[in-house]
Amino acid sequence: MSREHKGLVTIHTDGACLGNPGPGGFAAIIEDCSGQRTIARGYHLTTNNRMELMAAIEALRSLPARQKVRLFSDSQYLVNGMKEGWARTWQRNGWRRSSREPALNADLWSELLGLADQHDVEWIWVRGHADDELNVQCDRLAVEYATNHATESDEVFEKLHQAKSSMKRSIGS
Repeated sequence: MSREHKGLVTIHTDGACLGNPGPGGFAAIIEDCSGQRTIARGYHLTTNNRMELMAAIEALRSLPARQKVRLFSDSQYLVNGMKEGWARTWQRNGWRRSSREPALNADLWSELLGLADQHDVEWIWVRGHADDELNVQCDRLAVEYATNHATESDEVFEKLHQAKSSMKRSIGS
């Protein structure tokens, strides 16, 4: 694969969840030489961290070829997971954290690592809901989708959530 870049892409992302877990949404604003476009989706049962990861995944997935990317997020979970190498370490350890506990959201981290390998991504943390206009726009969109358009299924999370709920009911009986 060629390591040449087609140009600089700037991505702003945010995720939101009404309750945690609960209805969630994410948004990404992607700016490149052709202009600006937005991706946003809503899910009826998910978590905030999953929405933060999905925003980055869908934004990177939308890029057609290897790009130099500056991805801005107010999620330290996302930015540190990638920038500090936590996700790669969890992957090497069979999706276990240093405490030997399972790493949460391994399905999404795995997908994100693969997409990030296809691009040259600089992960940048921004203070949420503050001075970054595009972060504020993403937040509004993510909340809008969590509130009024939460129609999609986060199937991996829902299966896990259902299994945990069933286990709690059986233990409590």
